Amino acid sequence: MSAPRRPSDPSGLERYYVLTGGRSGPGGSASTLDVATLVVARAVPLPGMQHEHTEILRRCRDPLSVAELGAHLHLPFNILAVLLSDLLQAGRVEARDPIPAHDAGRGPDLALLEEVLSGLQRL
Repeated sequence: MSAPRRPSDPSGLERYYVLTGGRSGPGGSASTLDVATLVVARAVPLPGMQHEHTEILRRCRDPLSVAELGAHLHLPFNILAVLLSDLLQAGRVEARDPIPAHDAGRGPDLALLEEVLSGLQRL
């Protein structure tokens, strides 16, 4: 009987371990990250940076949510949060909290919606 074959897929758990340096979760200010948190780059990638850090900085020239960033990079949330933690601590990115739930519950400005509706009806 032969030994079980190890998967050769570089996107497995070993890859995540290497990407995060063995860390399983973010620390510091990144521990409050949410999938709706917006991330924006505050610096350009430096030569020799980890590929994933470079990709985060490149993609976040304009604000991008953590969920969108994870989808683009094909990374699970906890792995991405560790990488973002590195960049936050270095001051290379800024994280903007999503709108708090108590503010979001107020709904849209009705006057603005009425103006938009009026404009659409005139078309």
